Amino acid sequence: MTNPPLTPTLDRVNTPTDLKALSDRELHQLAGELRAETISAVSETGGHLGAGLGVVELTVALHAVFDTPRDKIIWDVGHQCYPHKILTGRRDRIRTLRTKGGLSGFTKRSESPYDAFGAGHSSTSISAAVGFAMARELGGDPGDAIAVIGDGALTGGMAFEALNHGGHMGKRVFVVLNDNEMSISPPVGALSSYLTRLYTGAPFQDLRAVAKGAVGLLPEPFQEGARRAKEMLKGMAVGGTLFEELNWNYVGPVDGHDLDQLLPLFRMLKTRATAPTLIHIVTKKGKGYAPAEGAPDRGHATAKFDLVTGKQVKAPSNAPSYTKIFAQSLIAEAERDDKIVAVTAAMPEGTGLNLFAERFPRRCFDVGIAEQHAVTFSAGLAAGGLKPFCTIYSTFLQRGYDQIVHDVAIQRLPVRFAIDRAGLVGADGATHAGSFDVGFMSSLPGMVVMAAADEAELVHMVATAVALDDRPCAFRYPRGEGMGVDMPDCGVPLEIGRGRIVAEGGRVAILSFGTRLAEVLKARESLAQRGLAPTVADARFAKPLDRELILRLAREHEAIITVEEGAIGGFGSHVAQLLFDEGVMDRGFKFRSMVLPDSFIDHANPEDMYAAAAMNAPQIEAKVLEVLGVAVAKRA
Repeated sequence: MTNPPLTPTLDRVNTPTDLKALSDRELHQLAGELRAETISAVSETGGHLGAGLGVVELTVALHAVFDTPRDKIIWDVGHQCYPHKILTGRRDRIRTLRTKGGLSGFTKRSESPYDAFGAGHSSTSISAAVGFAMARELGGDPGDAIAVIGDGALTGGMAFEALNHGGHMGKRVFVVLNDNEMSISPPVGALSSYLTRLYTGAPFQDLRAVAKGAVGLLPEPFQEGARRAKEMLKGMAVGGTLFEELNWNYVGPVDGHDLDQLLPLFRMLKTRATAPTLIHIVTKKGKGYAPAEGAPDRGHATAKFDLVTGKQVKAPSNAPSYTKIFAQSLIAEAERDDKIVAVTAAMPEGTGLNLFAERFPRRCFDVGIAEQHAVTFSAGLAAGGLKPFCTIYSTFLQRGYDQIVHDVAIQRLPVRFAIDRAGLVGADGATHAGSFDVGFMSSLPGMVVMAAADEAELVHMVATAVALDDRPCAFRYPRGEGMGVDMPDCGVPLEIGRGRIVAEGGRVAILSFGTRLAEVLKARESLAQRGLAPTVADARFAKPLDRELILRLAREHEAIITVEEGAIGGFGSHVAQLLFDEGVMDRGFKFRSMVLPDSFIDHANPEDMYAAAAMNAPQIEAKVLEVLGVAVAKRA
């Protein structure tokens, strides 16, 4: 741990109210100290560094001008909220970020009144801000609403729905478009090109110069300056701005790192704006910290790191990650089958598809932060005769569920859903946990749903998905490293709807679905010392179920316990339905289902999260003893 930076001005700030007493010169000093404090804190905890560094000056300006928490700042996604947390009474806890019992890595309403709206997924801020504005008009909470959204998040369709509605309403509300040419990965698509033209084309460079020179004059000749800017914009070949066509007053582009521009602009808007207003600022992700600025992802997410060098401190890897195994397996399959294509929604690095894109650039598609489009685009690819792998985190796939139902499942199109980050994910907490995909996918007629118990099984499931060409399928796998098992030379398609016996035992059978199998086997080892070793089976499929295997386990054992990394309504519920339908439960058969609890589990390391969910080996062992009626007696 290095010594904390010297922060004499920041030391005088306990809440945003304290910023009102600072001069503009002192606010400049505060911004520098706030950046240093953010870098220092994240070096100790890890987290999302680059996004916060890019909005330091913006954070200072917003809190200095507006009256938070009466005025609501709504940070889209929340990756950039660490400086905001430091200025809003949480500096003393900033070095607990993303740890058990510590500060959330995102905005969270229950954590502070200054966190006006919780986040974790992108493109929600404008909708929330428009909602706050209308609530104010109808007698709800007073104050302004200011959405801060990045250019990457603006590619999400929900943002445009909100812009359309907000422009139609015509009420005073502010959107700060933080244009840094960078979301988690570089943004893609026509919108990104459009924004780039706004501030890189020669005529727009002139506009930036005009805007910068006029900022100090805005209180008096504001209308004239606005007319000049508007005429320049409308004279461009693009025919005006997209935002003005949606009935938003457009201001910008403005240097988002220049407080001499930001402060007068926000002061003027606070006193004079009456209509929906979009402020286009240009920033640099990772600003002010060379290792972040030079990183491919601008320091988006980092482990603990050395403050001087920026080198991340990571434990040595014992096995390749599931994400990498998936990518390598898909590449191997694509070498043999030129109809295989891959689709991601703005997460090529996170899903491993950057590796696929390097090998097959024409067969990999990043559609931006647009999961709904990703699903239906994949459906179109499948209808056109290709073999699409729609590769999306479990928590993000929730956004495309209507499209999964209507555009994929009803049409029985063979889209392959590769579902990364299944189960609990650690420091990102509840917003990123993959808790619900088993339930919402296995409820769909015709859908094949698989879960890999280890990295070798994942290789086989990729091969299974390639071979399955008459219906849609999904296979899920967790974040992090594999188990270190022996790997096959190539994937072999599994028989659809067939599980496997992993270990024979007696009295109780444990039917595992997914990577909790390793914990199940640890529990079995402990139970074996009591002479109570259960039979252990790997279901492999939640749909279709292996009816033959499950009914055999029911005939040969006193009880079945299912274990899965998902919410109620998933694999265990389908097994219970089968047992009821077959009359097994009429005979007094014992059945228990171990699922994630009916609550959102706060951020912690994965081991602690699974302990909180009662799904580690000790809890699995206790469940077996409970079913056998020996748990209470032995522990009394």
